[in-house]
Amino acid sequence: MHVITPSCTLRDWIPGDAGSLARHANNPCIAVMMRDVFPSLEDAHRFISMATGPTPNLFLAIDVKGEAVGGIGIHPLDDVKRRSAEIGYWLSESLLGKGIMTDAVGSLVPFAFERYDIVRLQAGVFSSNPASMRVLEKCGFTREAVHRDAITKNGALLDEVMYVHFG
Repeated sequence: MHVITPSCTLRDWIPGDAGSLARHANNPCIAVMMRDVFPSLEDAHRFISMATGPTPNLFLAIDVKGEAVGGIGIHPLDDVKRRSAEIGYWLSESLLGKGIMTDAVGSLVPFAFERYDIVRLQAGVFSSNPASMRVLEKCGFTREAVHRDAITKNGALLDEVMYVHFG
């Protein structure tokens, strides 16, 4: 897959991205806003192998000037939530605040509704991440709920703010 936005390109991960992934992802300022399974230096190759293998999930690199500097993906849910999917994303600390993530999310939302049989695209955001909430709001997501004390990250309890887009 290859999607060109005004500020970046969304593309498939390739094995050669491992060094860039480790360099940009292995950052405590980024990891603190991500789930604990977020790739670090030790597992960049494993992540790329998983992201490029057979999976119902969509994993894309965010490429700026030929370098993978972030990631974005869609994870379809199952069972009674099978008409919903989750979007997740991250970007190198050095590129935050430049509109890159807004371009990436905004470009991927319509694709998610075309590719998957969903009626709902959701994103759970740590309450400590207002920048991510602004990205979602700029991309047409609505704040739906606050799940109190739903996240434990680095020993702290945080609220999860749920955003949703209905296509």
